[in-house]
Amino acid sequence: MTRPVSSPEGDRLASALRELRARTGLSMAGLAARTAFSKSSWERYLNGRALPPRTAVEELCRLADEPVGRCLALWEIAESEWGGRARQAEPARPAHPATAPPPPALPAAQPTTSATAIDPGTGAGAGAGAATATATATATAEDRATPVGHRGAAAVAVLASASAAVFGAIALTLFLLPGQHGAPQPAAQPAASPSVTGPRCRGTACEGGSPMDMRCATAPETLAERVTATGASVQLRYSRECGTSWTRMWGARIGDRIESEAVGGVRTYRAEVEDRAEADTYVHTAMTATRPGTLVRTCFTPTADGRRECFEARVGRDPEPTPRTRTSPPSTT
Repeated sequence: MTRPVSSPEGDRLASALRELRARTGLSMAGLAARTAFSKSSWERYLNGRALPPRTAVEELCRLADEPVGRCLALWEIAESEWGGRARQAEPARPAHPATAPPPPALPAAQPTTSATAIDPGTGAGAGAGAATATATATATAEDRATPVGHRGAAAVAVLASASAAVFGAIALTLFLLPGQHGAPQPAAQPAASPSVTGPRCRGTACEGGSPMDMRCATAPETLAERVTATGASVQLRYSRECGTSWTRMWGARIGDRIESEAVGGVRTYRAEVEDRAEADTYVHTAMTATRPGTLVRTCFTPTADGRRECFEARVGRDPEPTPRTRTSPPSTT
């Protein structure tokens, strides 16, 4: 995703990625060789000309042996400033060329036509006939390529191979026939395991939990957003999948606070910027269970003068399901 103009959030992310790249000791070409992204893509990401995909940030953190938390927080802030979730990551380049050399041409052989009886009870004749035709064609080709003095030995070897192939085809056909004693039965399919990538809670089970730890912050909705008088950005977030809401803040100062609650609820959750790392990334409150149609409120309190700024938003209702039309049978009267 190419960015038309620079932004403080994007510059902060690019600076952090450049530090990680320097820690790895890899060049741009080295990064391209160790990841699924090209050299030109890494140049755009590290120079702040494009927002990297989330997977690119994770791969660079892995190469630098850096926990992903801080860089992913910077990425989420930069992505929010871009307006919308980041697009899909670039397709991975194949590690090895997929082109294989063509197989060498085989010498043409004139097959000898022979009739093979098919046993209607077992169907074994089809396999035996195919094996006999193949063996006959092979014998003809080898007969042409073998000197006169050695044709007898070659013919014996080919006939022995053909006999083994015919016997194997008959035995396999009889073994696989349905209804035979000891026939292999289809293996039972294992039960599908539950997904481990979805949210870990829903509704009241999420009350007081972290949206990150409970995997409710994967693709939430932004109900409302405001830039405060001190320049901090505050967002009301809602996860329809988890049925919860919370508040997120970034660009704040150490000591700034936010509160989040569902109007009419029983709990108010707070978060405070405690150190420079949180001031450089973001903080969020715990989640509260929120039904569609609920009014949620958040308040920001700066450490400078303590003047609270509050705003509200209402959670949208789920779309109504399309009613089914039931067709009555025609009347016989």
